[in-house]
Amino acid sequence: MKRMHVHVAVGSIEDSVKFYSGLFGVAPTVLKEDYAKWMLDDPRVNFAISARGRQPGLDHLGIQVENESELNEVSTRLKSADMQVLDEGSTTCCYAKSEKSWVVDPQGIAWETFLTTGESTVYGDNNEVSTTEVPLAKETACCAPPVEAMQVEAVRVEIEGK
Repeated sequence: MKRMHVHVAVGSIEDSVKFYSGLFGVAPTVLKEDYAKWMLDDPRVNFAISARGRQPGLDHLGIQVENESELNEVSTRLKSADMQVLDEGSTTCCYAKSEKSWVVDPQGIAWETFLTTGESTVYGDNNEVSTTEVPLAKETACCAPPVEAMQVEAVRVEIEGK
């Protein structure tokens, strides 16, 4: 069963954990000094916040899947919708090991599709998407790559007809 994922950049982890714990009625399932995550069943959502230097507000949305088959299904749907999919592959991000891909919707919102394969003691092991086709800045957080870079790549692919 798939789970909606929402990631919000926040100014204060402490204040935001207090607020969202009250809103959801439970403490986070993961709590770090710069990150918190609630794996909620009602509504079925993976809700995460982080304070890692990004502008506060919606960071990205996503669909978390439970197995490789669901990951392939979602990826196929995105590609059939003529979306430029950036396959990140195996990565460590948000204190978890995952297989993931990224797209940008028509409004410019970054979406990730991912399968969590394990936990990690570090936030991330790299600072850019593992692709040679999209130049991403080194200072990018391990989560959503810069929307601008993904949009530039989508235009390049459209022009080149790939």
